[in-house]
Amino acid sequence: MPLRPARCYTHFTSPPYTRKEYIKGVPPPKITKFEMGTRKDYEYLLQLVVLRAGQIRHNALEAARVMTHKYLATTIGEANYYFKVKVYPHHVLRENKMMAFAGADRLQDGMRLAFGKPIGTAARVYPGHVVLEVYVNKEHIPYAKEALRRGGSKLPLPTRIVIRELKKAQ
Repeated sequence: MPLRPARCYTHFTSPPYTRKEYIKGVPPPKITKFEMGTRKDYEYLLQLVVLRAGQIRHNALEAARVMTHKYLATTIGEANYYFKVKVYPHHVLRENKMMAFAGADRLQDGMRLAFGKPIGTAARVYPGHVVLEVYVNKEHIPYAKEALRRGGSKLPLPTRIVIRELKKAQ
């Protein structure tokens, strides 16, 4: 069965469900690396900030990470930036799968005991939360902005890019 669309899981009303002792076999998040590039002193920090509350599934986070890292690595090289994913998908997503064929009503219980099986995880974010951040020097700011714009297009929520100047280490 294919993955359900992001609109099914973007909004939330209940508190996060992280009690994994009640859920058997939670799939691991697809995102594996949270820090890429070279860690050293940089002049500027660019952040991708979420404008609305919502959930970002682990596969969307991984798509944004891959897109941003790929663009930065090919344009400015891995020695000229430090890239970090700031959120972690803790919230367990469940789905009460229903059958959709003739005679299925005799085989399933509808909404009785509809706790659902785990299908993935998501990160809960609120307005102002930083999802991705890139440290660069002044000459690489346009490339970092473009990389964050491309990464933000993979997320289900509206975002904006914030540029901050870091204090010089003297």
